[in-house]
Amino acid sequence: MMGCDSYVELEPRGEISSNYFNSEEEYEKALIGAYDMLQITFWNTLSATMASDDIIAGGDPSNEDQPTLQRIDKMGQTQEDNNQLRDIWGFMYAGINRANYILEFKDKTAFSGRDEIIAQAYFLRAYFTFELAKWFGDIPLSTEKRDGVERILNKRTFVGEEYTINRVGSIAAVYSLIEEDLKEAIVNLPESQVEKYEITKGAAQALLGKIYLYHGKFDNSKFSKAAVVFNQVINSAKYQLADYNVLFTPAGENGVEAVFEIQYTNVEGASWACIQCSEGNYMPKFNAPRDFSNATYMNGWGFSLPTQALFNAFKSGDKRRDVTILDLRGETTYALSRENTGFFTKKYLPTKIDEADRNGSDPLNFQNNYRSIRYADVLLMQAEAVVQSGGASGEVSLNKVRARAFGNSSHDFPYNGESNLLDAIYAERRVELAGEGHRFFDLVRTGRAKTAFDAYNSSKASNANAINYVENKNEIFPIPLVELELANAVARWGQNPGY
Repeated sequence: MMGCDSYVELEPRGEISSNYFNSEEEYEKALIGAYDMLQITFWNTLSATMASDDIIAGGDPSNEDQPTLQRIDKMGQTQEDNNQLRDIWGFMYAGINRANYILEFKDKTAFSGRDEIIAQAYFLRAYFTFELAKWFGDIPLSTEKRDGVERILNKRTFVGEEYTINRVGSIAAVYSLIEEDLKEAIVNLPESQVEKYEITKGAAQALLGKIYLYHGKFDNSKFSKAAVVFNQVINSAKYQLADYNVLFTPAGENGVEAVFEIQYTNVEGASWACIQCSEGNYMPKFNAPRDFSNATYMNGWGFSLPTQALFNAFKSGDKRRDVTILDLRGETTYALSRENTGFFTKKYLPTKIDEADRNGSDPLNFQNNYRSIRYADVLLMQAEAVVQSGGASGEVSLNKVRARAFGNSSHDFPYNGESNLLDAIYAERRVELAGEGHRFFDLVRTGRAKTAFDAYNSSKASNANAINYVENKNEIFPIPLVELELANAVARWGQNPGY
C-alpha cells in the first residue's frame, strides 16, 4: 500500500519490442514465434471435422463430454459457447498479431534473405486470417490503402485498440485482403526450403488458389484465377501423389505430397495449464477409441466417429477407406462412445510407437503432423476451378487422384455412368480428404450444406440425434459473446446472423 521507488525504477528483464529486429537472428526468432501459433490449429481441424455431416462428435456416452464440440456437431452452437470457438477466435488473432509484429518492422534492418522472411510472415498472416474468415465470416481487421489496394495494416493491435476496429465489410472483402498478402508473399518465396516447416512458393500458390475458390462464391471471375495458380503448382513438378498406405504414418510426413504441413513433435512435455504452449498434437488422443486394446494404437477419448454413410461412400477396391476409417464394428476391444458407430477416424491416431519416446505424461504432445494442403487436394481444387471457369479437361486431375486410390484407371470419369463432372469432383473430395477438416467448409462454399445435412438426418442411425442445420445462419459460427463484450462491440460488430 506504500509507494516505493525501487519498484518504479525496475529495469525490464526481457527485450523491449520496439528495440527489436536489429539482426537477422532476431527476425528469425520472431518468425518462429509466428509459426508456433500454427500448432494450436488442431482445435480448428478437430472442430471442423465434427461440424461435417460425415463425422459424429462421440466422446463419453454418460455425459455431454466437451459440450461446445457436441453442439458444433449438431449445429446447435450459441454465442455463449466458449472453449473451442473462443480458442479459434483468440489464437488466430494472436497469430495475426505475431505476423504483424514482423511486418511492422519489416524495413528496420537490411540483410540478405530478409525479403523471404517477410514473405513467410505474409503467408502466415493470410493463413490465420483465412481460418477466422471460414469460421466467423466478415471479421474485424485494421486495414489501410497501400499502393492503391486495400490491405491489412502492418501493425500490431494493442490492448484498447480493439474498441475502434470494425468488421471489414463482407466475407468477400476479407478474401481480397488475404489474396493480396499471398500475392506479395509468392514473389519472394523459394520453390524449396531447407527447413521442413518453412513456407514454399508452392504452398503460397496453393493457398491463394484455395482462397480464389472460396471467393468464387461471390465473384465467378475468381475461378479462372484459381485454375491459373493451381496449374502453376502442378507444372512446377515439385509434388506428386504418395503411397496412400504410408501417407498418414510418420514415414509419410513431409513427403512428396506435402504442399503445406503443420509440424508437431513429442520431444517436449506439455501441460494442461498452457495447451497452446505444447509443441505436440492434441487431436490424436481425441480420435482414439475409449479403453482400447490394440497392438498398434493407444486408447483415447472416443471422439470423431465416421458415419455409415461415409463408409459407404468409398467404392469397392478403394484403398483409402481402410486408411481413413478404423472399423471396430462387432469387436469388444473398446468401450462405446456417445452415438457410437463402430468407426473411428484413423488418419490421426496415437500409436504405441509414438508413446514409447513421448515426453510428458499429458496427452497433449503427439507427433502427428497435420497435412494442411496435400497435392491431391491441389489436383481436386484445380479440377474444380477448371470446370467452374468453363475450361476443358477438368477430369484429368480427378482421374490422377482416382488412379492412386484404385491402383489403375478403372474408375476414370465417367465411371459407372457419371454425367456431372463437378458432382464427381465433390464426391471425390469427400472420400479423399475425409477426416481432415475440409468437408464442412466445402459444403458451405459450394452451397450443398443443407442438402448434405438433410441426407444425414434421413439416414442416421437410431442412436444418433438429428443435425439442425439452418441456412443463412450455420454457414458461419457465432462470435463468442465474451469477445464482443470485451471489445465493447456488441452493437458495433453485431453478432453473426441467427445467433
